[in-house]
Amino acid sequence: MSMQEQEIRVDVSVCQEMGLHARPAAQLAQEADSFESEIYLELDGERADAKSVLDILSLAAVRGTTLTITASGADAEEAVDHIRRFFCNTSTDKETWPEQS
Repeated sequence: MSMQEQEIRVDVSVCQEMGLHARPAAQLAQEADSFESEIYLELDGERADAKSVLDILSLAAVRGTTLTITASGADAEEAVDHIRRFFCNTSTDKETWPEQS
């Protein structure tokens, strides 16, 4: 990992009423896939690729669960900030995603 590719970590809470079920997991993976960085969600020692719907679903994250978002790569800081906003949003409509700069 080069100096430009530091790992960024932030804790978030799942606030979606039904947790990370298929629809929000798919939206999250699609958003994560738009970044070059490697992005992971961590829960109780388990690490899931945030670009994989199946990995996200394997966490079985229910409402109130605290996850750690980690990213490393050239756009890691932007990726974590963007993905963090997903968890701060109670709606999973695509229109609620912040614009990527």
